[in-house]
Amino acid sequence: MSFKDLPLNKPLLRAVAESGYTEPTLIQQRCIPHIIEKKDVVASAQTGTGKTAAFALPILQLLFDKQDAPKRGKKIRALVVSPTRELAVQINENFKTYAKHTNLRSTVIFGGTSIEPQIDVLKKGVDILIATPGRLLDLHKQDYVNLDYIETLVLDEADLMLDMGFIDDVKKIERLCPEDRQTLLFSATIPYKVEQLANSILKEPIRVDVTPSKSVATAINQVLYYVPKRNKMELCLHLLRNTVKGNILIFRRTKFGVDKLEKTLQKNGYKVDSIHGDKNQSDRQTALNKFKNGYVKILIATDVAARGIDINELDSVINFDMPNVPDTYVHRIGRTGRAGNVGTAYSLCSADEKSYVKTIQESINIQIPVEENHPYPLDPKAKPIVHKKKGSKYKKGRKGEGSKKKKKRWY
Repeated sequence: MSFKDLPLNKPLLRAVAESGYTEPTLIQQRCIPHIIEKKDVVASAQTGTGKTAAFALPILQLLFDKQDAPKRGKKIRALVVSPTRELAVQINENFKTYAKHTNLRSTVIFGGTSIEPQIDVLKKGVDILIATPGRLLDLHKQDYVNLDYIETLVLDEADLMLDMGFIDDVKKIERLCPEDRQTLLFSATIPYKVEQLANSILKEPIRVDVTPSKSVATAINQVLYYVPKRNKMELCLHLLRNTVKGNILIFRRTKFGVDKLEKTLQKNGYKVDSIHGDKNQSDRQTALNKFKNGYVKILIATDVAARGIDINELDSVINFDMPNVPDTYVHRIGRTGRAGNVGTAYSLCSADEKSYVKTIQESINIQIPVEENHPYPLDPKAKPIVHKKKGSKYKKGRKGEGSKKKKKRWY
């Protein structure tokens, strides 16, 4: 999916493209269409999943038609409440980045700093206000903030807001906003208190959950490399030389693939062994013992052969071929990051494996970080290579000359 598949207008898409983003993250894919339809949303997502854009872009889209009010005539139509000053500043920077090709204005207000400059900006008129709860109520009391025209209210990091004791302030702010507004609640976790808050202030909310599923250990760093199929071997060698260290388990889909990779790595001076279905049990055990005892640093395996292997001291897993089943991916990478150690899973994905990655990400609820800085990048427009079977060179249903003339044959 690309941002162009989302119901966003050209000025916003242009700003997104200029920021260097091409594909929306899971939370963006799931939230943006619902928010544009003016539905209430409760979303649970960790920081770093792109959730600010998940509410900033649709809010800018919804306000786009009202952007040309004269500056002093601008009313605050969207309010984002954030628990800390740092988060509030960051959210405002995001809004400014995405709104640069529009006339929509945003500002941020927070405590612990001079109130006068904030009042000056508010007097000039803004469309979107990002605020911490205390300073917002303070300025509202002084009549510098009017919340009568709020169309969308966002409560960001709701669990942190409640932990910091802002529950009463949040409820007060919510009561000051119009009843027919849209409310969006974002939280890293949804404990009972957040659930209660959501039930009391949201109307039939859509629930979006992109917290990592329990099946993936948090002690595993995941990295994704997009690479043309023909360059996978070179990229693998490049990673082994420069990036991947320690004990490494490499997965390939076929026995033929395992043998081919093993020979290539041996030629390049690596101590390597392999296990797959064509090897008998004693050969497999020997290979495994060599690996466990540190005689070889790299073990190459197929999924079937790797079942039941118990290796605790594993630093890295490389998915040379992407699995087409999400559970297989979880099993593979779950072999690292055990017993309190942190491990890394590197995945090499060619054009024809992109659909596997999409299924895996949806299943484990994690957007796998992509590493673009490598020597063999895949063209984003590259299509999977399709090998067509060559049929007969003769046309189907061809009749011989003899049968056409209905000659009697000699046999």
